[in-house]
Amino acid sequence: MNKKILIPTILFAVVLILAFFALQREKSKSQIQTNEPAASQIILFVGDGCPHCAIVEDYVAKNKIADKISFTQEEVYHNQDNAKELGEKAKICGLPTNSIGIPFLWDGVGEKCVIGDQNVIDFFKSKTGR
Repeated sequence: MNKKILIPTILFAVVLILAFFALQREKSKSQIQTNEPAASQIILFVGDGCPHCAIVEDYVAKNKIADKISFTQEEVYHNQDNAKELGEKAKICGLPTNSIGIPFLWDGVGEKCVIGDQNVIDFFKSKTGR
């Protein structure tokens, strides 16, 4: 076989194999993340422009709560999927879904929903000792 054809063919095969392994690794990472039960995650539901949410967000920032507790923050005023998820969490806690207040915290276990700025702050204080 001609060297001009052999070397590029080998290089192409090596790149193809490396790409395959990189994609497989990325795929297995995403499967690990998606297989993790969602119930184990704390979710803080807030709304852009909500003054009570701003109080909680200020507390979280000043006390670096995100460095101490793993939680996600979801905006519900402009994201209908997040608003729907908020309703689902409230329903699990036995709360009426037609008048849910924010900030709303899902404790990740499903045993406790926390509503209101001071209650959410107290929840974070109990988890961090601050």
